[in-house]
Amino acid sequence: MSSEAQQGRRGTTVESNGVNPVPDAERRGKPRGLFAVWFAWNISILGISYGIFVFGLGLNVWQTIVAGTAGYLISATLVGILAVGGPRTGLPTLAQTRFAFGMKGNRIPAFFAYLSNMGWKVTIITLASTTGANLFAKLWPSVFADADGSSATSTIVLWFVLVLALTMTVSVLGHELIMKVEVWISWVTGIMTVAFLGFMVPEISWAHLGDTPAGGPLVFIGGIIMAMTLVGLGFLNYGGDFARYLPRDTPARGVIGWTVTGLSLPVVILLAVGALLVGGDSKLGAATASDPIGALTALLPMWFFVPFSVVIVISLVSAAITGMYSSGLALMAVGVPLRRSVTTSINAIIIAAGAFYLLFISTSFLATFQSFLSLIAVMMGTMGGIQLIDFIRQRRMGWNTDMANPRGYGGRDGRWTAILSLVTGTVVGLGLVTSSDPNFAKITGFLLTEKGRTGVFGSSGLGIVIALVLGAALYAILTFGLRLDPKPDYSLVTAGGAPPEGNTTELRSSDPAVRHVADRTER
Repeated sequence: MSSEAQQGRRGTTVESNGVNPVPDAERRGKPRGLFAVWFAWNISILGISYGIFVFGLGLNVWQTIVAGTAGYLISATLVGILAVGGPRTGLPTLAQTRFAFGMKGNRIPAFFAYLSNMGWKVTIITLASTTGANLFAKLWPSVFADADGSSATSTIVLWFVLVLALTMTVSVLGHELIMKVEVWISWVTGIMTVAFLGFMVPEISWAHLGDTPAGGPLVFIGGIIMAMTLVGLGFLNYGGDFARYLPRDTPARGVIGWTVTGLSLPVVILLAVGALLVGGDSKLGAATASDPIGALTALLPMWFFVPFSVVIVISLVSAAITGMYSSGLALMAVGVPLRRSVTTSINAIIIAAGAFYLLFISTSFLATFQSFLSLIAVMMGTMGGIQLIDFIRQRRMGWNTDMANPRGYGGRDGRWTAILSLVTGTVVGLGLVTSSDPNFAKITGFLLTEKGRTGVFGSSGLGIVIALVLGAALYAILTFGLRLDPKPDYSLVTAGGAPPEGNTTELRSSDPAVRHVADRTER
């Protein structure tokens, strides 16, 4: 069978790798292939809404563009750096964090990363479903719309089932099919988005762009941080998932460069358009808060609205596919003893529950969305900061994947230095951020005075950055300053033995990590 035929066959079969190191024999591709994954993920019309959200903090148009761009680039760079661990170890990001946190200790950040993944999927799949339902309601109102012209509940449910089924099918099949699908989606959504921008630019009220006063320094910083939470910090636990099939010696600059470009290029352009639109029409901001896509597509002529709505659904499904794939890996990293295809399927039930809340209980999409981002960003930012510091340690130890194994087989049950740093950063961060959602507000802002909660500091999200820096700094002090860094533990390794089945990172006998353990034992 030719190599082309073999590749085609692999793309339509279920991927066998889970949270094990990808064997060198299965490595393939170039770092430029990462561009399509991140570009397709972020080319959605939702990027325009992001610009409107950042503007809504109290910035003027030009501050929004500068702050948003800075936030995107900073957070995308962090994702790119963490993605380098993928080709170096062959592990998904949330298995590689076992190096820092230990096998059991890693369940803490992996669980919250899983919540982050699922929260994004609930949001994206909900938006895809309502967009499709809105399309049907306009085309066939007698069948799919209520008396007031809005989408009927049954129509939303129908689209939700369709979107979820498509997302599940591709994400279960796995990495190779995803990489192929994302290339085509990038082209389609990219071309249609450019056409969409052609309709949006004439809607900009250029004469009124200077009407909004500039925000103060803390508000500007808040814009940077909000942009980081919108695009970047929520992806810190994804990077290595898509880079781990690259050859081990892939240059780091290529991984970082293509990840940053794919992540930031579309959202920077879309953010600028969103800021320009809302800067000339303040009513658009209020409309976007309740329906971020419907408020924008309402500006389109019907002949373009129909195909573009289909493309919106495709772009959102694209983002859902990649996130669903990673959420399956995240659940395995938590310690659920099931195959990736099974864990991915379990997520459908959880997503259905979350989508029900967002569709039928939450009264404001924006309030719930922003609150979710800020809470998860505190934990994810702290974890990402610790992992960035741990990269120094991992590199010094030759990216030894044995450290992702259980205690006695190269790894540890837990490393209290990383866990303490994570808990400290997260608690402080939650105490310094606020939430506009009444349910989330109960666990935030407890370190702020009443004036601080209602003032610029509370709304700026500075607690997220403080949590990241504090967690990373504490871990660096403990690991490198106080030298609290135990070496890999091989105390339970027997001659030629690998970790017990059911208590491993699913290492296979052909993997370099298993051979590495055996070689150490023989010596």
